[in-house]
Amino acid sequence: MAGEDWIDLKFRLFDGTDIGPNKFNPSSSVASLKESILSRWPQDKEIAPKTINDIKLINAGKILEDNRTLAESRVPVGELPGGVITMHVVVRPPLPDKHNEKQLAKSPKQNRCTCSIL
Repeated sequence: MAGEDWIDLKFRLFDGTDIGPNKFNPSSSVASLKESILSRWPQDKEIAPKTINDIKLINAGKILEDNRTLAESRVPVGELPGGVITMHVVVRPPLPDKHNEKQLAKSPKQNRCTCSIL
């Protein structure tokens, strides 16, 4: 599509903080969005992704695929012209090794963040 506008996106982290908003070209891949998130990840977060494979992006209840473009991944219903689209960022927890698994079993349970899409 000729003359396609850049898309304003912000990324909502598990604790409710945001990265962005920033403008992205509709031809940007989901993998490049993840790279942008990784490079802008707040340093003070206890949970942080190590690679783009540790990040899942969710838009309108759908997990976005790395090999698709932003234009292919958009859900146009309900978007306002000139509005900022919020995508949710989920970080895959690191795989525990046997030693950490035993320590985790002994530690008190912590509340985990959950998302409900209505």
